[in-house]
Order: sequence, then structure tokens, then C-alpha cells
Amino acid sequence: MKRSCILQSILSCIVVCTAALGHASDVPTTPNRIEITARRFAYAPAEITLKKGQPVVLVLMSADVAHGLRCRELNLDLKIKKGAATEASFTPDRAGIFFAHCAVFCGSGHGQMTLTIRVVE
Repeated sequence: MKRSCILQSILSCIVVCTAALGHASDVPTTPNRIEITARRFAYAPAEITLKKGQPVVLVLMSADVAHGLRCRELNLDLKIKKGAATEASFTPDRAGIFFAHCAVFCGSGHGQMTLTIRVVE
């Protein structure tokens, strides 16, 4: 009888550990990297989709002149020099649609330079 109780305990432990590991594998261990190219007067891609609670690294590259990327709601504020790149790591903490704008004056179309950031549950 003692032997069957021990076996049941071991099996229960295996089931619990397997379930816990299954949930842990749902969360990525490395941040999602998204490359964005800034060029007068647009970002490519013009829209990105992120998952709430999932770490991400934004890599912002300039194809021509100095640019920036600012989204106050997501606490993003990047600046890049002509022909350079920079990156920012963050984890979106709320769902919604957010708009980022160029943070460095880059010419006559600067005001229309927008990146849409969609954060989903």
C-alpha cells in the first residue's frame, strides 16, 4: 500500500510540473525584434502589432536624415542620426492603438510622419 501512495504522489507531481512547464512555454524567452526604417516622411512598416505583456525590441534605422520616434503613451522616445540605427526594449502594458511621431524635425512633411502601434491582448 505504501508503494502505491508513493507512485500516486510521483505521478501527481509529474502532472503538475508538466502543466506548469506548458504555461511557461507560452511566454517567449527572447523579446520579439521589430525593425522600422525611418525615411522622409514615413516609417516602414507604417503599422506594427504587439502583444500586451510580451517583451519587444524596436530597432529604428534612418535611411536618409536624422529622425526620431516618440509615443508618450508607451513611454518611447528614440532619436537617430543620419544613416544610423538605435534600439529600445520595452513591454507594452496595455492594449490599444497608439500613434508615434517623428521626434526630430526632418523637413516639410515631418508633421505627417506617423507610426501606428497596435497592442493586442
